[in-house]
Amino acid sequence: MLPLIAPANPLDRSLMQTFNRRDILPLETNLLWQIRAGAVRLLTLSEDGTPITLGFWGDGDLTGQPLICIQPGEIECLTKVQAVPLNPEQCWNFQSVMRSHLHQMQELIRLRQGQVRQRLHMLLDWLAFKFGHPINQGRLIQLRLTHQDMADAIGTTRVTVTRLMQELERNREIGYSKKNCVILHG
Repeated sequence: MLPLIAPANPLDRSLMQTFNRRDILPLETNLLWQIRAGAVRLLTLSEDGTPITLGFWGDGDLTGQPLICIQPGEIECLTKVQAVPLNPEQCWNFQSVMRSHLHQMQELIRLRQGQVRQRLHMLLDWLAFKFGHPINQGRLIQLRLTHQDMADAIGTTRVTVTRLMQELERNREIGYSKKNCVILHG
């Protein structure tokens, strides 16, 4: 992982804030959050109020209002999160981080098109790349998402995701670790 900000300052520990699962990170015009532990997602709402997931960020990633610029928008904690608030000027490669954010949003919007089974496969592949690591059985996705979280990301219902995940498991395309993390086979 490339460092996104200047080397950690010992004072950062005193700035560290802890958020619980499903808490919302505060969004302010000149405030970035560097995720030190845990994972968050960026959500917006469609005109009919349906949640749309536009990004997932984990350890070491930066996110915040200066990078997302979307209304309505909120950053929800998917796990317990430890994060440090930063001023955008502390980010020495802000343009690169912004391009990375935009690229991720474009990828996740693309996951909302096509057949639902294909969308779910593409989401699992993307999650395996971003949050996974290789194991003997395939790739372990270390971000545990609910079926509703997955449905929000690919634009379908929780019931459809549950049915498709069961089908993928029956077909041995996925499995689960002892901690209920998805293992993408092959």
